[in-house]
Amino acid sequence: MQSYSERYRTGDILFAEGDPPRGAFLIESGRVEISTTQFGERRVLAELGPGMLLGEMSVIDESPRTTTARALTDCMLTRIDADQFADRLAAADPIVRALLMSQLTRYRTMLATLSGHAAVVRGDSAMSAGDAFALDKIRLESELRTALERKELEVRLQPIEEIISGRIAGYEALVRWSHPQRGAVSPSEFIRLAEETSLILPVGDYVLVRVCEMLAELRRSGREPLPFIALNLSARQLEDDGLVERILAQLRERELPPDRLKLEITESLVLDHPRVTALMARCHAVGMRVALDDFGTGYSNLGALLALDFDQIKLDGRFVRALGMQRGAALVGVVVAMARALGCDLVAEGVETREQREILHRLGCQYAQGWLVGKPLAWTEVLNKN
Repeated sequence: MQSYSERYRTGDILFAEGDPPRGAFLIESGRVEISTTQFGERRVLAELGPGMLLGEMSVIDESPRTTTARALTDCMLTRIDADQFADRLAAADPIVRALLMSQLTRYRTMLATLSGHAAVVRGDSAMSAGDAFALDKIRLESELRTALERKELEVRLQPIEEIISGRIAGYEALVRWSHPQRGAVSPSEFIRLAEETSLILPVGDYVLVRVCEMLAELRRSGREPLPFIALNLSARQLEDDGLVERILAQLRERELPPDRLKLEITESLVLDHPRVTALMARCHAVGMRVALDDFGTGYSNLGALLALDFDQIKLDGRFVRALGMQRGAALVGVVVAMARALGCDLVAEGVETREQREILHRLGCQYAQGWLVGKPLAWTEVLNKN
């Protein structure tokens, strides 16, 4: 059987200062000494043992070896090719990559100071596009935290129409961010950034509080019947065991009925059946409704509708855009019939023309959402339409 490990005897030099970086090593057994030359004298920097990496720094930044590695005992080492590092580094999060390269630069500078040599930092003086993107991402994350603290995020409401009556039955809450220097930041950009970090939880709580305030103000203004407002859940929020309790606390504080707040879960999240099942059971126990969002976007699985008792299905806009074709109208008709058989409401998203609305009405779809019904509205616009 071929061995992937290399044997080194006591005293063998694995690599020396100035050698080109031909790879790194994982120590399987034995001990290795790392040393450098400081003002003409050898200085031991570290002693490494099984399970530790060595030589990876030079491989990452493609610099000559700045230390010497010597086997203190007989060793078995697994060699790691430079390509293995390069592939993983290229696939890494740009922020993680930028932090790693920053740490590596400081390591090189410190080591050069210890050895009495001038520090040489490889690479162009100009920042690479990848580094610039990563640093801008770090900056945007910090600015998003500040925007949360200062309550600068705006919650807009997109109306949802009951087709048969023409009245506005509810709204979907959409968060927007107008940056003082950048202007309007795309929701896809800052929401994706929040989802990559723990920020999505405070963003979610921020929207929750604002929506509950809006519902309370709509009730005070005399809006009857009180419309519902839908909140979108992210994967991280779905994993938060305290989510429903925090929602209920906000509703109780304002004496709001739980059925006026609706939670929307995208198709991609229903693959986590145990968590979604637990969430839905808790919501239904207190009278809160749950919707399956973006139905038909690529994860469509009728097994999810069999296993999960959704109160509402939101049909993706691509099906609405296909209503002008016989095949598209037939398919939407099937979805309408399926929703009715399951006891679910059906909301058609992306409704932009009167013709689309008329076909949906004829097919028996209950609700429409889209620019024909209304664009996302600022809170003052919602109140003025009361």
